[in-house]
Amino acid sequence: MEREPGDRRLFFRGLQSCSHEKMKLRKRKSALYFSSQKSTGLRGDHLGENIYLVLFTIALRICNCFLVQTSFVPDEYWQSLEVAHHMVFNYGYLTWEWTERLRGYTYPLIFASIYKILYFLGKDSVQLLIWIPRLAQAVLSVVADLRLYSLMKQLENQQVAKWVFFCQLCSWFTWYCCTRTLTNTMETVLTILALFYYPLEGSKSMNSIKYSSLVALAFIIRPTAIIPWIPLLLRHIWQEQRKLDLILHHFLPVGFVTLSWSLIIDRMFFGQWTLVQYNFLRFNVLQNLGTFYGSHPWHWYFSQGFPVVLGTHLPFFIHGCFLAPKRYRILLVTVLWTLLVYSMLGHKEFRFIYSVLPFCMVFCGYSLNHLKTWKKPALSFLFLSNMLLALYTGLVHQRGTLDVMTHIQELCYKNPNKSAASVFVMMPCHSTPFYSHVHYPLPMRFLECPPNLTGKSQYLDEADIFYLNPLNWLYKEFHNNSTLPTHLIIFSILEEEISAFLISRNYERTAVFFHTHLPEGRTGSHIYVYERKLKGKLNRR
Repeated sequence: MEREPGDRRLFFRGLQSCSHEKMKLRKRKSALYFSSQKSTGLRGDHLGENIYLVLFTIALRICNCFLVQTSFVPDEYWQSLEVAHHMVFNYGYLTWEWTERLRGYTYPLIFASIYKILYFLGKDSVQLLIWIPRLAQAVLSVVADLRLYSLMKQLENQQVAKWVFFCQLCSWFTWYCCTRTLTNTMETVLTILALFYYPLEGSKSMNSIKYSSLVALAFIIRPTAIIPWIPLLLRHIWQEQRKLDLILHHFLPVGFVTLSWSLIIDRMFFGQWTLVQYNFLRFNVLQNLGTFYGSHPWHWYFSQGFPVVLGTHLPFFIHGCFLAPKRYRILLVTVLWTLLVYSMLGHKEFRFIYSVLPFCMVFCGYSLNHLKTWKKPALSFLFLSNMLLALYTGLVHQRGTLDVMTHIQELCYKNPNKSAASVFVMMPCHSTPFYSHVHYPLPMRFLECPPNLTGKSQYLDEADIFYLNPLNWLYKEFHNNSTLPTHLIIFSILEEEISAFLISRNYERTAVFFHTHLPEGRTGSHIYVYERKLKGKLNRR
């Protein structure tokens, strides 16, 4: 059937009208597109966030880095920087964990690479060797902070994300730890990054390969990093329709590649094939030999550890647990699971649960978002209480062990007779950093404390034997004056007990450093440096 001429005119007029409308729509779309592009260009997105937010976070963490001038635990030096120094400069002390192959070289390799670059540039001064690795760790923490903010924007909105971000930045324990060269710090960074790609309900960045790769890397660096991820991985597998495909085509290839990478790196440095992750878990979990370095009651994480790490965030965390939607229940389960598993181990430390602290910040931020009348006082309380605690722990508490190493640096670089100098650190083992904070092959010694690996009954390490009778030990150890070190470093609490030895061997106190307001056990409030003087030049203070 043919169209009538009138119908034909109407048909073409309709096409023309449609075409005109389409052109308008295209024009309108194009204008919006270019407007959006222009806006984005002005904003300058980096890591998915506003450039000003990125710069602010970088500046804050750099300040954070330089405002943490205290020591926390020996591992931040002895299991990272000291190992890296030995890798690059061929001198440095490797603790028993490395001779027993309980630690892997993947994490120290990061700092060894930095050291090697500084060496090639002729910039391997001791200060740069100390601070550049810490700044690198600070930058990684910046990436983690911004990823947590981005994730919460996807899951909720910018308002909730803002309060979670605030809680993360003002957490005293995060401030205290996030720029330290600890495997726990790297574990926490990788946990946040993995959570960004984890398939949480509402997330737009989920990626099984990426998150499982980050979890695998965290496991290689610190094998116990898998503990918080057990409930998360099980949840993912349970909810995934193609379970076999997820395991065979995602998890297994990622695990194989990362574990192979770890094996190759450790083969290069140990000289033999070693699965350090198994050795680490066998020692710390299966054999529970970590109790040699102290043990706590089963409830310690619930009664002390977790409340201290959360600090004044604790009431907001509890409040947020009741307010948060059901989809965050898995995060709460992960926190409780981690606390329960670590509670089963005898040896407990605050830093072990650091990796679940960002999970807690989600609930704290949700609490702040729902506060109306008391929001400003709550924000002021959180900020001031955490700032005071962060500044005290970062600038005052336990700073002496770093200050005394600065003094030893000066001994190496300013003393014309440095070739004749030697140092003996008579303090609880690993109290101070070592060659990574001196960067000079000065003869140095400390009281060693390897655990009982041979199964001897009534085993005592060198430090324990020394503290049973310090004076008697010194007279036996240094019966010949020719073996005496030129410098002794002790805690103030030991001075009176060994004063007879110091006087008889012509030692004079030459430096005093404040360490802590809370002396405990073998740790004193101050650190003393004694220098041996020649007869006739002794001027005892």
